[in-house]
Amino acid sequence: MASADTDLEAEALPHISKGDMNEIRAAIEKGDLTAAATKAQEILANEEKIQLHIAVTGDAPYPCPQDSHVTFWDLPGIGAPNFRPDTYLQQVQFDRYDFFIIISSSRFTCNAVILAEAIQARGKHFYFVRSKVDQDVSNEQRLYDEEGVLKAKGKKATATRSQRYDEMAVLDRIRQDCERKLAELGISSLQVFLVCRDGFGRKYDGPRLLWTFLDDLPSQKKLGFLRSLANTSKEVLRKKKEELMKYVWLKSLASCRASAVPIPGLSTAVDTAILVTSLQEYCWTFGLAEDSLQKLAEQVNKPVEELKAVMRSPLHHEISKDLVIKLLTKSFGGAVQYPLLVLKSIPIVGAVIGCLLSAAIAFFSMFFLLRNFLSDAAANAERILQRALEGTSQNSPKGS
Repeated sequence: MASADTDLEAEALPHISKGDMNEIRAAIEKGDLTAAATKAQEILANEEKIQLHIAVTGDAPYPCPQDSHVTFWDLPGIGAPNFRPDTYLQQVQFDRYDFFIIISSSRFTCNAVILAEAIQARGKHFYFVRSKVDQDVSNEQRLYDEEGVLKAKGKKATATRSQRYDEMAVLDRIRQDCERKLAELGISSLQVFLVCRDGFGRKYDGPRLLWTFLDDLPSQKKLGFLRSLANTSKEVLRKKKEELMKYVWLKSLASCRASAVPIPGLSTAVDTAILVTSLQEYCWTFGLAEDSLQKLAEQVNKPVEELKAVMRSPLHHEISKDLVIKLLTKSFGGAVQYPLLVLKSIPIVGAVIGCLLSAAIAFFSMFFLLRNFLSDAAANAERILQRALEGTSQNSPKGS
């Protein structure tokens, strides 16, 4: 049952306060697994309450992700009627937002700079985003023929426009123009991200912008942001798996309530409801649900059964208590025989082992179940994405 996921690093853990961690450890060392499980459930419940608020100002924002943990706020421009520059942040409730996206479809104005400086002075992140880049690229392409040579009736080659079409040069010119304008307005050494509505998460600077968001977020808000992203690339899938893996040991501990269901082969009962919910969460996060697959199939114009054919794990609606019990029974052997060395990164391993042997086996059984199911779900999502893209002309599903 070993896999590449056994080499979890010690730093790859969810955001848990030192006090909470000490409380869990103390409860286990006293042999009170129920108290430890209750604390783990409390931490997970609090994690589910964490919200991410993103302010978008400038041109109309891109479609917002459908996730209850993430809210995009479409703010009026700083120069809009009834919104004065000196009171703008107070009027839009500045403290609510985690970061700001300042969008322009042409050149950034002095109002954008005023807003950026005010945000920076208050210690929050902001990002300049140049939108509708695909339109600029398309307009430039019209000056060239099918072989990429500048048309005779087009403009002459210049220092910024070559004789042969070069998309990277076009993008560099747009970016440099934006940066030059911002520098003239007093802002320098800042990135400008070039994006477009169609294929936001995969074209131009869209992917780099998403990973910049992720890097700048506090650890406790990363998972909520990742959940909101469509599964449009292997990198998105990898990061989702990486973040979810941090919570496997905590979910395993939360499932160790003594008031739960006894499992054949285990003398300690487990909370199957938490395990069912966790497996369903993995399926939902990776798009392994009937409606998600149907939507993807329509986007890539393929039969949904063709996508399902590459799956090797259950769909969201197939997750049940009976399935969990079956999987737990299978993982029991691994829990007994698994080398403790590979579990050294779990912060409570020593305490669990010092508790009742049956409790330790139950914990590790659930740990292996969740970890392996999560790995399988991520692998299935990657296979589905690859099958969806086979024979398509784009690098990712359209409209995602």
